[in-house]
Amino acid sequence: MDKKLKLIYLLLILTLNFSCLEKKSTEKETHKPELVVTSKTYTLKFTSGIRSIFQDSRGNYWLGSTQEGVAVYDGNSFTYFTINEGLTDNQIHRIREDKEGIIWFNTQNGVSSYDGKLIKNHTSTENGISKNLNPESFNDTSRNKWAKTDNDLWFGAGMKEGVFRYDGQKIDYLDFPPHKVLNHNDNLFAVTSISKGKNNMIWFGTYAGVFGYNGNEFVIINDETLGFDRNIEPLHIRSILEDSKGRLWMGNNGIGVLLKEGDSIINFSKKNNLIHPTSGRKGDKSMPGTLEHIFTITEDSQGNIWFGDRDAGIWKYDNITMTNYTKEAGLLNDYALSIFEDNKGELWFGMVDGNIYKFNGKTFEKQF
Repeated sequence: MDKKLKLIYLLLILTLNFSCLEKKSTEKETHKPELVVTSKTYTLKFTSGIRSIFQDSRGNYWLGSTQEGVAVYDGNSFTYFTINEGLTDNQIHRIREDKEGIIWFNTQNGVSSYDGKLIKNHTSTENGISKNLNPESFNDTSRNKWAKTDNDLWFGAGMKEGVFRYDGQKIDYLDFPPHKVLNHNDNLFAVTSISKGKNNMIWFGTYAGVFGYNGNEFVIINDETLGFDRNIEPLHIRSILEDSKGRLWMGNNGIGVLLKEGDSIINFSKKNNLIHPTSGRKGDKSMPGTLEHIFTITEDSQGNIWFGDRDAGIWKYDNITMTNYTKEAGLLNDYALSIFEDNKGELWFGMVDGNIYKFNGKTFEKQF
């Protein structure tokens, strides 16, 4: 009888121990954080355009595509992030890093961040409506309460006529100030490009105009302020840059580069005979040797201004002369969507076909 009691007692203890272990295992699985699991390759697999290139504080290169999400290159291999890993969209407009080392992605459909382990979605602009995906960090109630600090990160808000501002703690959605709409069919003030400037200025290029904000007041540049007839030469801004001299460069899709120096604004392309006499100035294909459709503008550490033209290749302005680089300089495709200078002073060019080049001072060498 004692043997039977001991056997029953032993079975009971084993059963209870197994039950506790199973419970602990279940609890551990339930509270386990969902780490981002991504694919990895040793060659870049993107075939869509490279719209954004960024180097973080650790030296990694982040590559934002127009259709396939983000790739990060650590000098050896590429790791990928898409909507499957949690991004709000696979079309990447802008990549930045905050003072904590967190990487931020401005997508067509909102703003996401990556802390090395997790992707968090903070906003969404799906169907043109901001949706709160991360309640503790997003504020959609202060649309007209503009403010500015040196550490802010700014993002476009999809097709909405406003921006997202991250101040290090929360993200605010802000509407642009009132402005006159000259043509309701194509006069869209959605952000296409952002540039920091002197005198505390932040510039927002939109399809139909430019907004500058210095923390107190706005500067507005559009067809009305310029006296342009949208039926003849409509603004269609795709890139914007304030350079180290305080000059504001505005790249249009059709009418070339506008240059603002002080209170004066000229058509830089027209002044340098880079608009073809037969140009329709409304997005039609341009002839070689022109500068009419500018989708990216960058200044390098030597003070040169670089332009990526949709139809006519890459241009460099050394403040005296313009130099045009096309397929003869080693490019397989003439259309650059992004230009970036890294911390070694090397220039990287992201192309519309997914290729990436570095400039060696004379020609372009394909990297990926």
